[in-house]
Amino acid sequence: MSAREPSRFDARGDGGEGRTTSARWAVERLNPPNRLWGSNGVAFGPDGRLYVAQFLAGQISAVDPATGDVEVVVPMDSPVQSPDDLAFGADGSMYVADLVPGRVWRRTPDGEYTLVCADVANPNGITCLGDRLFVNEMKPDGRLMELFPDGGDPVVLTEGLALGNAMQVGPDGHLYYPHMMSGPNPMLTGQVWRIPPDGGTPEVVADDVHQPVAVRFDQGGVLHVLSRGPEGIVTRVDLHGGGSRTLVTSGVVGLDNAAFDAENRMFVSSYASGGVTEMHPDGRTREIVPRGLDGPYGVTIDLGGTVYAADHYRVATTAPAQEGGVSTRSLLHFSHGIVADGELLHLTSQFGQVQTYDPKAGTTRERAGGLRRPLGITLAPDGSLVVAESDAGRVVAVDGHDALTVLVEGLDQPVDVAFDAEGRCYVSDERRGAVLRIEADGPPTVVADGLDAPQGLAVLGDELFTVETGPRRLRAVSLATGESRVDAEDLPVGPPPGVVPRAEPALFAHGMPGMARRFAGLAVAPDGALLLSANGEGTVLRLTPSPRRGPRPYSPNSASCSSNRPA
Repeated sequence: MSAREPSRFDARGDGGEGRTTSARWAVERLNPPNRLWGSNGVAFGPDGRLYVAQFLAGQISAVDPATGDVEVVVPMDSPVQSPDDLAFGADGSMYVADLVPGRVWRRTPDGEYTLVCADVANPNGITCLGDRLFVNEMKPDGRLMELFPDGGDPVVLTEGLALGNAMQVGPDGHLYYPHMMSGPNPMLTGQVWRIPPDGGTPEVVADDVHQPVAVRFDQGGVLHVLSRGPEGIVTRVDLHGGGSRTLVTSGVVGLDNAAFDAENRMFVSSYASGGVTEMHPDGRTREIVPRGLDGPYGVTIDLGGTVYAADHYRVATTAPAQEGGVSTRSLLHFSHGIVADGELLHLTSQFGQVQTYDPKAGTTRERAGGLRRPLGITLAPDGSLVVAESDAGRVVAVDGHDALTVLVEGLDQPVDVAFDAEGRCYVSDERRGAVLRIEADGPPTVVADGLDAPQGLAVLGDELFTVETGPRRLRAVSLATGESRVDAEDLPVGPPPGVVPRAEPALFAHGMPGMARRFAGLAVAPDGALLLSANGEGTVLRLTPSPRRGPRPYSPNSASCSSNRPA
């Protein structure tokens, strides 16, 4: 695999195995890097490029559909925090639905940002009709509103939307939008609605549509409804002819949005895996920007050697034989921490859940709920699940009967957990900058401190490894002496070098999931290799012990870490 492949972390292609330096480990990517951090709303701009909102990154990129070249236009350090959809006005201004903080922005052609409205709950679908601007809310009982960029209070056209999403003006001048949920059962979906832009009574124009997430019209006025499921279904509806329907299956997992160019070519995005894909009328596809991992977050490996990545919207496996080097195992939304246990996978969601997934049966079982940002997860020697509950400042255990026990509390920001061969549990505390050992009786023991934002944690033999996400390095700590050394540097984790996002969006927004924090997971393979979630570029890195490394003393230049001999 080429080390010069460009990525979202480094457009020159120097990330991952090409950028990371280590004298003790050989570094290789298990999958190609991703150019985008997921792909959500898309729209063609006045320059003919396709503009792609990336909710998870807080940025917007422009894609040349002819070459696949990607340019960041709205960076992570702009005022926009979580763009989920976008549209262009008649004057070339870009309007952005900033979902989590509830804002709508205008970005002028010369790059100036203006706040249009700060009082929208989960703004998502956004569209323009000439100089007019409309937005809807992705929440139960959401609103569809007209906004006024030059001033004026929003005008509510209708309420009662069941999770509004990508909408568009149809050939008849009406606003068309999906209901992602409908009926008394919140899992029932299947409706497309319309309403006149000046208000009136909304009406259903298509029912029993497969999991609608976006509505788009092609140049001939045919309605296309995208499905958010794993099959990549698009339903074509001829509303103004005989009302005929055609279902096309693309195989693009987790479709999000679409745009048609002047030649009526359809380009689709995927919230689950990013990328930009041209989709032909018969369902054939052509990648413009390859799909890949949105994160990843946690990473694990089973005894058969299959590597699993918790990738926010899904559980994925690294599969070099598959297109893009990644295969979706299941659309398990909000997957962050992960650990393999025989044929099972145990997962955390930062939105409060711990669950067990059986890949063979395709079933899930909730093990705990209502937790405060659970992140890292591991197996205890007795088979219970041990979880770092980050926002609660504690580590908890969930036994086989789903009973929860607190192992330690009073931590600053625990992120990951790991056990050594003697059954002792360790936790990384990102805010404190330390790794601690949990004691059965008494306060935790500091194993290493002076660290810079430690996250992923793993134990290999008599050494403990953690990912310092601040300086982007892998640190090793001797469990026998407490001495430490830097084992690898320039890891592609976190935002691109030199980019500091302005703010971290909230975890929840109006009762709906908001933004999950990045997590650079770490795991040990059965052969002694380390697996690292390189979330800066969208890969899993495999670090194999270098045959030339031999014994190496702990470096004296690691004085930034205290030497704490375990008791």
